[in-house]
Amino acid sequence: MKIIIDDKIPYIQGAFEEIAEVVYLAGSKTTPEVVKDADAIVTRTRTICNEKLLAGSSVKFIATATIGYDHIDTDYCEAAGIKWTNAPGCNSKSVEQYIASTLMVLAETRNLQLKDLCIGVVGVGNVGSKVARISELFGMKVLKNDPPRERSEGSAEFVSLKQVMDEADIITLHVPLNMKGEDTTFHLGDAEFFSGLKKKPIVINSCRGEVVETNAVKAALKNGQISAFVCDCWENEPDLDLELLAMTEIATPHIAGYSKDGKATGTEMSVHAISKYFNLGLESWQPSGVELPEEPVFELDGSGLSEQQIISKAVLHTYDIRNDDADFRKDPSKFEQLRGDYPIRREFPAFTIVPKNIGKETLEVLRKIGFKVQTT
Repeated sequence: MKIIIDDKIPYIQGAFEEIAEVVYLAGSKTTPEVVKDADAIVTRTRTICNEKLLAGSSVKFIATATIGYDHIDTDYCEAAGIKWTNAPGCNSKSVEQYIASTLMVLAETRNLQLKDLCIGVVGVGNVGSKVARISELFGMKVLKNDPPRERSEGSAEFVSLKQVMDEADIITLHVPLNMKGEDTTFHLGDAEFFSGLKKKPIVINSCRGEVVETNAVKAALKNGQISAFVCDCWENEPDLDLELLAMTEIATPHIAGYSKDGKATGTEMSVHAISKYFNLGLESWQPSGVELPEEPVFELDGSGLSEQQIISKAVLHTYDIRNDDADFRKDPSKFEQLRGDYPIRREFPAFTIVPKNIGKETLEVLRKIGFKVQTT
């Protein structure tokens, strides 16, 4: 048995070596010649798994250690009898952390009180549901838009996209990239979308670049239809539009889901999927060696601070998005390098707060966010 594995997938080395020939390669070097005699591929979004790559190969199974799977030609795979799987929800807590950091930085730089704001979450799946949850913990009014869920679950919990466009002060996008059909999301953020916004909201895209049309969002910023744009996912990446980059409030190189916890979970799900398909007996395999964060235990003094300021200090201790923004702007041509060499980022549960001068209600919010709170 032969397995081709993207060499940027963490914690996977050693998982298959005792039972298969394993080849680790950069995604760009995963070619038809390489996969011709392979049985399985473990990949990321940068390897396009289509007929050009797979025709004439012995590949039977593809596992992508990512939520998104638009890099897999699912129609071709079905016709060719190739099974595939993604890792839904693997990095949802990481994106939640990314949005939390974004909201706290925006609140600080723009002097915003989050409890006074309405946020529209477009796409309320594994990721969007967690973003909605933490926004509620921050005291925000949350509008949830998810037509597929609304059709299956009823309208009690959901609102129309128009209501989001009318009422939201912040709109954050968490939809998959659907190119066609009833729930098309390709260029969801087009000129018509931006011209229909009522409150000049801040718009955040951390799902897929093609969900927002580049020229339309540039025009919206120039025309004042939106007050700011936060972007992690870009059209045509890594060859992104540098004019748009210069116009964004916060810009990052597609790393919202790049916590070590999220990566480890994606790797684990991929290993389990391949094991189940080929009956390899690795369904209980778990990643090892996930690095500890800096200052996993830290004192948090709430003296003279509001609840939002206390929460902000906690969130930004775990992850300050401004660091990624600064690194990216220094040299946008390093888009792929910044992703491939991304530093350690651990999610909220990896941190323990030693509280000082913090009320019980705020401590409970910190616990619900995911922090451990040390009590005496």
